[in-house]
Amino acid sequence: MFVSLQALLWGTAAGSALLIGAAAAWWLRISRVWVCAVMAFGAGVLVSALSFELVLEAFTLGGLAATVAGVVAGALLYFGANTLLAKRSRRKRRARGAGGAESSSGSAIAVGALIDGIPESVALGLGLVAGASVNPTMLIAIFVSNIPEGLASSADMKASGRSGRSVFTLWASIALASGLAAFIGAIALEGMPAEVLAFTTAVAAGGILTMIADTMIPEAYAVDHDYTGLLVTAGFLSAFSLHAIGG
Repeated sequence: MFVSLQALLWGTAAGSALLIGAAAAWWLRISRVWVCAVMAFGAGVLVSALSFELVLEAFTLGGLAATVAGVVAGALLYFGANTLLAKRSRRKRRARGAGGAESSSGSAIAVGALIDGIPESVALGLGLVAGASVNPTMLIAIFVSNIPEGLASSADMKASGRSGRSVFTLWASIALASGLAAFIGAIALEGMPAEVLAFTTAVAAGGILTMIADTMIPEAYAVDHDYTGLLVTAGFLSAFSLHAIGG
């Protein structure tokens, strides 16, 4: 039970970065270029973390077959959920006509953040189950990548007229859901065979990698494409250095 409570704490802490981003968007003037720069850096950090902390860990735990199957399953799960979300958003915009901008600041953002946050939080919980302590590289990667998501989304919600109370309630709920995902993952997987842990770890990796390719890097490139590659590389090397020092 102690491990699962730790997972709840760390998962919520990582998700709280969404609130930090939301607060920055609400009270500070931050240009879109800087938001996307942080997003690109966070993408590089996540790529490094999932490579050395998730995929490699899964391979060590359960072998190649479980790892490949998990990565493919995670990629397909994220792709399917994201596709359904996109179709739902398009239907809402068509139904609302010119007023469709509001749909982008409603449930679509909440679901999108959950699609990102759940596999990340489960990965934190798995790290605790496998290693009895939180993985610092993975925790930092998730925290850094959540800030620009909360920042950019909250700026859009503010522009569309949403109240501060509703915005912060939304992100607080998602942060708590991230903690619960880590908590449930730790409880459900504690004592499971190594192959099951490997598969689940790889599912988280596949979901995160697909999210990076579909969302974080394209959004960053759309604004600061001249520097996106350099920022992603800087994030990757920063996380790898942390992994190497910690290892």
